[in-house]
Amino acid sequence: MILGGGISGVQCALDLADSGFKVYLVERKPSIGGVMAQIDKTFPTNDCAMCIMAPKLVACARHHNIELLVNTELLSVEGKAGNFKVKLKKRALKVNEEKCNGCGTCATECPVEVIDEYNEGMRRRRAIYIPYPQAVPMKYVIDTKACIGCGICQNECRANAIEYDQTDKFLEINVGAIVMALGFEAFDPSVRPEYGYGRFKNVISRIEFERMLSATGPYNGIPLRPSDGDVPTRIAFIQCVGSRDEKSGKTYCSSYCCMAALKQAIIAKEHLDNLDVHIFFMDTRAFGKGFEDYLRRAERELGIHIHRNNRVADISETQDGDLVLRYHEEAEIQDERFNMVVLSVGAQPPAESRKLAEILGVELNEFGFCQTDDFTPFETNIPGVFVCGMFSGPKDIPDSISQASGVAGKISALLKEGRNTLVTLPEYPPETDVSGQEPRIGVFVCHCGINIGGVVDVPSVVEYARKLPNVVYATRNLYTCSQDTQEKIKEMIKEHKLNRIVVASCTPRTHESLFQNTIRDAGLNPYLFAMANIRDQCSWVHMKEPEAATEKAKNLVEMAVAKARLLEPLGAPTVKIIQSALVIGGGLSGMTVAKRIAESGFEVHLVEKSDSLGGHLKRIYHTLTGVDPQFVLEETKASLMRNEKVHVHLNCVVEEVHGYIGNFESRLSDGSTVEHGVIIVATGAEEYKPKEYLYGENDRVILQTELGERLANDRFDARNVVIIQCVGSRNEENPNCSRICCFTAMANALEIKKKHPATNVYVLYRDIRTYGFAEKYYNEAAKKGIIFVRWDEERPPSVKEENGELVVRVHEGFINEEIELRPDLLVLNAGIRPNPDNRQIAKMLKVPLTSDGYFLEAHMKLRPVDFATDGIFLCGLAHSPRRIGESIAMANAAAARAMTILSKTEIEVEGIVSVVDPQRCTGCNTCVEICPFGAIQLNDQGIAEVIPAACKGCGCCSASCPEHAITMKHYTDEQLLAEALAAIKEVS
Repeated sequence: MILGGGISGVQCALDLADSGFKVYLVERKPSIGGVMAQIDKTFPTNDCAMCIMAPKLVACARHHNIELLVNTELLSVEGKAGNFKVKLKKRALKVNEEKCNGCGTCATECPVEVIDEYNEGMRRRRAIYIPYPQAVPMKYVIDTKACIGCGICQNECRANAIEYDQTDKFLEINVGAIVMALGFEAFDPSVRPEYGYGRFKNVISRIEFERMLSATGPYNGIPLRPSDGDVPTRIAFIQCVGSRDEKSGKTYCSSYCCMAALKQAIIAKEHLDNLDVHIFFMDTRAFGKGFEDYLRRAERELGIHIHRNNRVADISETQDGDLVLRYHEEAEIQDERFNMVVLSVGAQPPAESRKLAEILGVELNEFGFCQTDDFTPFETNIPGVFVCGMFSGPKDIPDSISQASGVAGKISALLKEGRNTLVTLPEYPPETDVSGQEPRIGVFVCHCGINIGGVVDVPSVVEYARKLPNVVYATRNLYTCSQDTQEKIKEMIKEHKLNRIVVASCTPRTHESLFQNTIRDAGLNPYLFAMANIRDQCSWVHMKEPEAATEKAKNLVEMAVAKARLLEPLGAPTVKIIQSALVIGGGLSGMTVAKRIAESGFEVHLVEKSDSLGGHLKRIYHTLTGVDPQFVLEETKASLMRNEKVHVHLNCVVEEVHGYIGNFESRLSDGSTVEHGVIIVATGAEEYKPKEYLYGENDRVILQTELGERLANDRFDARNVVIIQCVGSRNEENPNCSRICCFTAMANALEIKKKHPATNVYVLYRDIRTYGFAEKYYNEAAKKGIIFVRWDEERPPSVKEENGELVVRVHEGFINEEIELRPDLLVLNAGIRPNPDNRQIAKMLKVPLTSDGYFLEAHMKLRPVDFATDGIFLCGLAHSPRRIGESIAMANAAAARAMTILSKTEIEVEGIVSVVDPQRCTGCNTCVEICPFGAIQLNDQGIAEVIPAACKGCGCCSASCPEHAITMKHYTDEQLLAEALAAIKEVS
């Protein structure tokens, strides 16, 4: 049972359900989606949040092994791990969920208006409502506190779904494990009166500004001043409101706020020409994958003003509603005027979390979040009760997703005996035979709020589509990916006898499978579907050219319709699954993923190129939280060695990999050949070896890892220590942050003070990035006398040897002076670099790398441990720099995702594959050599044959065959020619 239907709860539910477990998803609100449903865009890709999340919400609601219990609260829990008895109260919606079709007539006619919580009070809703336009489930609910009982909605409802006499239901359910995915709520900024929130109308919170920017927001995506409705020309963002704050008691960092402000500033500048944006940071905490690049682009290319090392003292209001900020710029006090101020409020535990923790007996930390540890990031003090997402501590979406999947991995091991005992198989209607039928095409064009409709003239695109040959039905939808529109598509297929479907909306990368499943539910073959991407290719790239964007959208729709006329049903082959895994890399992440898969009952081959397991963990001797890493390492190694399902290959590398999802075969350098169904890449990373600051030239200049070893082995005797941060990180050669360096600096500096309190420690930093609860160790370090000196990128520290002494000089911006230090030990916090083996492994596995050499996941936000290539996963430092707890969570997540495959005996694979005409094939071997997936081989007669399960439908073979002997299903020459002819046709 999962408590909480935000993105973490949804991901955990999907992973468990796909792994053969019955899941109850309990949400106290009338719909799932959580805080992410309020977000406009996500950083650093600026993807539409709802666009990428909606397919998961719909998939969750449709899943045959997930039971949604919305508007439901937890009453009591008894029992123990494997056998909990849970009592719930499902509050009456006053609407029959089985009868309600989400038409909205009731809300249209309702005479009562109340504040809309979804839009943060900036818009009003009716007393009968859905929480947001794409809500899942798409069922209306009556707000009993606002309803006047007039009966209008009941009279207007044609489905007879309104039930005023509906009462609460009490449920009793037995479950084996419980997950707390409670999410968070925003800090109330009125607690800090110096910022004027609640007094000055043009001071708003971050989430209020997010709703302003949203297509479904109160102003249709255009930020307006609340005081007078004017368009602002100057906006200021104030960071760390309710975070890193002694006054409010929220001394932790909320982790995501810096990037959220950057994103909002970038999107606001897209919406408003000539907007002047200033962001006032304490530190810029851009620590995630690609975040530093995002920060650099915002500042250098988009002209967003970044004020560093800053805390705004107060805000005053002018007569016309403008706001004057008082702040310091280096050594000077400044007053500056803005039209609007956005307060980047922090995260805090949800109000009901303490009550739920008491019911479950779960311990909370000093801030009210769930108590966890670096090495057990999602375990509570109660066996069988787990935590994921924001309730375990502030974090960004991909880290929440990793934790959610990681919890699924833990539960898969805990409840392995119950796998596949309570589940049902999906049922689809008989497939309609369309052979010999004239194409009857339905076209569905999406507004996507203003993401498309704000630029493209959607009604004119629909009218154009209606005139195209074989189009018998065309319509527009506010959100085509919403649950109600999926139902509408199915209804229209039946009503108009449609046998081909075209959707003009956003990217097939995230939505194609959703729509294919929808038409499959209506009895159509899923490949009788075509998609036109009029968001990415029209409204986004031509946002300043609405007429051109509209004409292009018409053209793309016509191309999709031209192809749809020629589409034919395809079969989806099934392949048998070899229920074992290959893990490449024996560091902390590799060991963790191997352990979890083996504990779940599957064979694992763990390949490590060195002579021992442990990776970088072998050189880590203490952590901020006090857990002994070496003890954990030895326990993990012993656990692996005891498990008969784990096969460890030391001093070994993977030399060759062949095959496809469910059926891989790998040759190892120890001479063995391994057959396996999945691959997990956990190759780790390397510590940068500095070429600067006299490293390697002076034996008093050492690395942070070397300092840790000296402290652990009592070989430390320095009286003055200088630590330089960001060595080999955040520069032109390696632009991104190495994420862990601030934590190791804090851990070692505190260890020095613990063992040698008289030693002076100086930390020279650009930004301190001790995000989350680690902020308290930064505060502790300052209280223990560790001195922090900030330096700018333009003026880095200099290190020289003068008269036998080390001399460090650095310019301190706050006092605007150069400081000279003479340490007897200089410690360089060297950054993390990708494993140089990554390139060879990526080539062997046919998976991509980022520009800086880390592995590239399928989707930065919602698929952080998946590759685009099915059956292959990644975790740990192979993905990007990350802390111990994050690596453990990601390793468990990779295990969980792998077990969605390993838990099955067979799996359905892609039907879009190449087909060879043996009459034309001359056996020239061109296709075999060019295929990036090894999906083609020559048979005994020398004729090319395609392995359907390995083929990814990329088309390289078809395009390269000199005899034109290869055809791509779903992309035949006739289909492509039809699209090409439509593309060059002038739109009229």
